Amino acid sequence: MAALRDVTTSFSRGRLYTILGENGAGKSTLLRLIAGLSTPSSGSVQVFGITPRESLRRIGYMAHASMLYDEMTALENLQYFAGLYGIADSSRLVETLIAVGLDPKLERRAGEYSQGMRQRASLARAMVHDPEVLLLDEPFSNLDTASSRDVVALLAKMKRSKTILVITHQAALLEAVHDEVLVLAQGKIATQGPALSAFAKRGDAIGVRP
Repeated sequence: MAALRDVTTSFSRGRLYTILGENGAGKSTLLRLIAGLSTPSSGSVQVFGITPRESLRRIGYMAHASMLYDEMTALENLQYFAGLYGIADSSRLVETLIAVGLDPKLERRAGEYSQGMRQRASLARAMVHDPEVLLLDEPFSNLDTASSRDVVALLAKMKRSKTILVITHQAALLEAVHDEVLVLAQGKIATQGPALSAFAKRGDAIGVRP
């Protein structure tokens, strides 16, 4: 059975999209397709007019799994992942950790972090290379209210120059900052709004077609 069926949609630069749906609706699959981690059995996905795999340096992806190395500190983790993108600027790493609410000088290993700290470090990993497309799967999980609000404020600031897609079961957190809501049900788009006409005005950063 296909996780997504007959899905046609676009996502534009400078906008934040909240993606909703029951478990198994296809939300995570959609993000994995855009991130280039899964290949569609039919249809196409384009990011800036080319395939996701050709756009990897322009995409940041935060999955359910933290993808952190437990034996490293948060800073050491960022040093490793930044190196994959050819980033050697240590100030960039420090700024990223501070932005997500982590102390760059913390010597504790990631394996000793609380779930909330791991979540923040995972977000830092996804955004360390300043991607143009940011894909976040349940970024507010295990965060307290204050930390969640800090992440929302960070996303509101970043969306000015990015395309941000957020899967969450806590949609109320994004009510004041998101531009559109996409609801998936049984692998199909149940609804998307509020302003579909905006795509034609702003230009599509991401396109998904059956």
